[in-house]
Amino acid sequence: MKTQLYSLAFALIASSAVLAQDSTTTKTTTTTALPDGSTQTTVKTTTSSGTLTDYVPGTTFVMKEDSGPVTYRYGKDVAYVTKSGKVITQDMLNSRVRVGSPVSVHYITDGDNRVISRVVVDD
Repeated sequence: MKTQLYSLAFALIASSAVLAQDSTTTKTTTTTALPDGSTQTTVKTTTSSGTLTDYVPGTTFVMKEDSGPVTYRYGKDVAYVTKSGKVITQDMLNSRVRVGSPVSVHYITDGDNRVISRVVVDD
């Protein structure tokens, strides 16, 4: 009986830990040698979701995730899109991306920094 209770408790803890994760890997880093002698590198990109808590386009991007607030840095080119894939133009940016909005970001890790490459907002 005790063993069954411990097993049940462990299963509940493990399942809640999986639900609390707020990021998933979408790509991995691989380097491939090409026939012409050059190499091709694919960079690991991670997706994370939360609520935008502090936002100044091109300067500040802080998102509240399950683990707490996370500050992101901007990459050279950041694409803003809707969940359906529609590109958000610069003119639409302020009305579509704002504090309190649920968002997902695609980012790479550069040292201790999370660098955004793509922001996905609701349609």
